[in-house]
Amino acid sequence: MGLFFLRFLLILVVLFVLEMSMPVQQMLILPWTTQLAALCGTLVHYFDPGVLVTGAEIRSSDRSFAVVIRSGCNGVEALIILIAALFAFPASNTYRVTGLLIGALAVQGLNIIRIISLFYLGQWSLSAFQWAHLYAWEVLIMLDVLIVFMLWLRALPIPKNHEPVVAT
Repeated sequence: MGLFFLRFLLILVVLFVLEMSMPVQQMLILPWTTQLAALCGTLVHYFDPGVLVTGAEIRSSDRSFAVVIRSGCNGVEALIILIAALFAFPASNTYRVTGLLIGALAVQGLNIIRIISLFYLGQWSLSAFQWAHLYAWEVLIMLDVLIVFMLWLRALPIPKNHEPVVAT
């Protein structure tokens, strides 16, 4: 367990330092965030044809409210935590990559729901938006990462040299 924790922390620190570097921000994070806003705007467009998307900003048709997706709100940090957990745990690379692909879909899928719900919540009540943005959705996204990791652990094959634990 101690080795897992040390690996987890090392991978986490390396990935966060990389994520904050200017080249990674410019080549990966900002384009990802812009595409995420475009996707959310496209989905919102089905309910509000006048929605405006500019870069990472999604604005209501009457211009009364806008959501701007920034670093920390694009799901990248949650994915970094999941990647660190998956690659710190002893497993085959096939299982790690499978867990990463399924986990990325789960995290980003929930993040899309989060962004769209915050867009509509902000038009209704700014205080409800603030509470949901700063507290509820932060917990739910991290819970999503934890659940994906736990399900991934459960799906891992039992090692051949594993001895069953007998309760006494």
